[in-house]
Amino acid sequence: GWGDELTWVQTYEEALFRSKSNNKPLMVIHHLEDCPHSLALKKAFSTNKEIQKLADEDFILINLVYETTDKHLSPDGQYVPRVIFVDPSLTVRADITGRYANRLYAYEPSDIDLLHSNMIKAKKLLKTEL
Repeated sequence: GWGDELTWVQTYEEALFRSKSNNKPLMVIHHLEDCPHSLALKKAFSTNKEIQKLADEDFILINLVYETTDKHLSPDGQYVPRVIFVDPSLTVRADITGRYANRLYAYEPSDIDLLHSNMIKAKKLLKTEL
């Protein structure tokens, strides 16, 4: 999986609730089980120790293989894999993007360092906004 030691929330509603009540940002990973791009990102994510530690300590985590009814989670389309951050005020962080102009929230395995720095950004912005 994306990280066997990590705690994954089962529903988007529960994820939002936990993000708010624990005052931790939410990391939403949209993927498909049989998508080669999703599988490659999953492998890079699950084997990166720094990302796993950060995810474990500072984030509420959910991975979805289906789209939610929340249009804010697909600001530029429903493609996979995509990673979107939501802060505890339940605001989708549309400003935290990957490096592809045509798919703002897509990450390739080679972008794992960018994803890591975006996680740090999601964590930091949180504290300065409150």
